[in-house]
Amino acid sequence: MEDVVITDVNERGHQVEKPPLKNQDLSSLNLFGELLSQYGWYLLVVTVLVYLLIQHLSRRRSSQSCHNSPQQTVQDAALVARRQEAMEAARRKMQEQLDAKAAIFKEKQKEQEEEKRRQKIEIWESMQQGKSYKGTAKLSQTTEEASSSTTALKPKTDKKPLRSADYSPLSGQGGGSCSWRPGRRGPSSGG
Repeated sequence: MEDVVITDVNERGHQVEKPPLKNQDLSSLNLFGELLSQYGWYLLVVTVLVYLLIQHLSRRRSSQSCHNSPQQTVQDAALVARRQEAMEAARRKMQEQLDAKAAIFKEKQKEQEEEKRRQKIEIWESMQQGKSYKGTAKLSQTTEEASSSTTALKPKTDKKPLRSADYSPLSGQGGGSCSWRPGRRGPSSGG
């Protein structure tokens, strides 16, 4: 097919010979493919080196700009000092609150221990007198609970019984559609 020659007639009547058409896009792609296959590793190494060089230069430039402004570092140091002072004040405030809570808790613990010690003394004295110590301990606990609670519970007076008085679950009477019947005697498999 490469041997084909295309002839064209011009407006003037002259014949013009044109070379066969080639796809120019694929030939440039082919050239790039050959270049990449021959020098691909070299191109990759050069690309990585250029990237590392750019990174190094940008770090160097940023470090030089920091060293050129000592006034900014002094201002930053003052800002850091103020922040640290504010954090320290907040820590002190939180520690004081925690200490206050701990003191209140410790006071409550002492009161509870004192109350337990007092109850033990009362129990011991009642046992020395020959009284039952369990009854007095329960009585003292119930009086403390009654005094500590401000609202008393009202008993329910309007109660309906759940079942009638003559109900017996074993009799099989008065139930719904279900009733219990004893199973058959003997082996369960008929035979």
